[in-house]
Amino acid sequence: MDKKDRLDMKLLTIALAGLLSVPAMANAATIDPPCDAYPPAKQARCIVIWKELNKEDGAAISQFGLDQLKRREEGKINAQQHLSENMAFIKQSTEKRLARLKERMAKE
Repeated sequence: MDKKDRLDMKLLTIALAGLLSVPAMANAATIDPPCDAYPPAKQARCIVIWKELNKEDGAAISQFGLDQLKRREEGKINAQQHLSENMAFIKQSTEKRLARLKERMAKE
């Protein structure tokens, strides 16, 4: 096998590996993390509910961010406080959404 044949073989191997990984990545990308805990038959419904919950909370999350930015610009909080409060808010709002997801999935 000469140099050109080896290069062609490497390119073919890389292309084949890439093609084989596409379905696995596509399946992993379609299931949001909180929904991967549910049986496959319920995952599609879980994804719909999770997206609805995120949409429902979108306005409150945006408002919190704007309020934080305003407080930061006014000098009422520093960068460390801003980050700390953001992390606490994200954790709390995510926990609430997860609890609501669990409630709605229990009704399904």
